[in-house]
Amino acid sequence: MAGITTHVLDTVNGSPGAGMRIDFSVLEGDSYRLVKTVHTNQDGRTDEMILAPEATKVGQYEILFHVREYFEKLGVELPDPPFIDEVPVRFAVFDTTQHYHVPMLATPWSCTTYRGS
Repeated sequence: MAGITTHVLDTVNGSPGAGMRIDFSVLEGDSYRLVKTVHTNQDGRTDEMILAPEATKVGQYEILFHVREYFEKLGVELPDPPFIDEVPVRFAVFDTTQHYHVPMLATPWSCTTYRGS
């Protein structure tokens, strides 16, 4: 399965990151253009692929995870200003026949991503 997907794990609570806002953008020229905004479901995944296989092109993309907003909604006490706010993950699609899964493991103090399967 080709295309782009993501999911969020809340490693503070040991649960899926349900309800996190995610912005998806594509690099056009020198700037990123917002393609869509989605929210994670109860499983910490998006209901649909971030980008379907037939729409995926070779190029550079950004997934922006709204980490501060997510933890504030949960009532987590954060410093002012928060240590982590929005986390952009910029990556390249170099082969449109491959699947690009870009997950986020998040706390108010650290974030980790990797290319999943």
